[in-house]
Amino acid sequence: MNKSGSLIVRLLVLTCGVMLFLATTGCSKKGAAPKGRPPALVVTAKVSQQDVPVQLMAIGTMEASESVTVRTQISGELIGVAFREGQEVQKGALLFQLDPRTYKAAIRKAEATLARDRVIMDNAAKDYIRYSQLVKDGIVTQEQAEGYRTRAESAAADVAADQASVDSAREQLAYCSINSPISGRLGVLAVDRGNVVKANDTVLVTINKLTPINVTFTIPEKQLPEVKRHMAAGKVLIEAEVPGRAAAREKGSISFFDNTVDPATGTIRLKGVFENAGKQLWPGQFVNLSITLAMKKNALVVPSQAVQTGQKGQFVFVVKPDTTAEIRPVVTSSVLQGMTVVENGLQPGEQVVIDGQMRVVPGGKVEIKQPDKPGTAKPVAPAEK
Repeated sequence: MNKSGSLIVRLLVLTCGVMLFLATTGCSKKGAAPKGRPPALVVTAKVSQQDVPVQLMAIGTMEASESVTVRTQISGELIGVAFREGQEVQKGALLFQLDPRTYKAAIRKAEATLARDRVIMDNAAKDYIRYSQLVKDGIVTQEQAEGYRTRAESAAADVAADQASVDSAREQLAYCSINSPISGRLGVLAVDRGNVVKANDTVLVTINKLTPINVTFTIPEKQLPEVKRHMAAGKVLIEAEVPGRAAAREKGSISFFDNTVDPATGTIRLKGVFENAGKQLWPGQFVNLSITLAMKKNALVVPSQAVQTGQKGQFVFVVKPDTTAEIRPVVTSSVLQGMTVVENGLQPGEQVVIDGQMRVVPGGKVEIKQPDKPGTAKPVAPAEK
């Protein structure tokens, strides 16, 4: 056999050997038994029953129960400020003092004019009385006497006008002292002492009444009939919480709902009132509102982290007595303080998975572990030298 034929034979033998090795390896893999899936490590919680309030949630804006923008009713120089910014004031307390000299001079002038016209009125009245007697004696005509009567009446009218001028001047002088129209908290002083202020134009300060305090919010129009029904039965409680400050909570009640639904948003505006004794709520502040309509007795609740959402809706993993997991569709309603109310799909006492759902396979085994205690720190590995 020549060299080329010998080379071909060697290649055929090598190829057959490789194919035999691959076939043997494939058969050994097919014949190997698959390893069992280890149990999924999960944390569970029991389905419990408790009384749960039926609530509506909303976002509201706080408003002062009374708010007054203080302006001056006369023009003049501001010569006195009797408060500090941010101070609490009572109704009637002195706030500002304007220069009264011009208005005191106006009173003196009006009083002098009044005194002069009173003298003229008295003389005119005496002349009319004298000419009336002369008419009876036939010395003067009735027309002459009527002329003096007209003068007396005109003088009396002048006196009445002068008296009105005196009263007006005194009223203007009273406006030089500006007192608080309500009890409340003062805002920023807008004008400093020494400035000239204009009547009904210059804003001096704003006063907000904080106790009580109001909140305005909106709800969907479809929820209005239920709110009205509960308001007809009594007070509807409302709780306000300042975002990021769980301790800043105030309880109040709904006091008003608007007479028109906003057609653009399909919502209606409501108003609530809080005593705000601790002054935790502030005008302009945004708050989270919980409107309690009723109390649902013995409702089934689970931790909210147990409820998952899939393509077919919400579901939970239930751990059966044989430690296998079952996927269970559920119908939920409200969520309150980390607990979700389950309307359908669970029974009291069942165990649901609250942590480790990603490792759970429906029908697969699970191993229940204890949840980590809050505040425990994991050990830190020492740094490599």
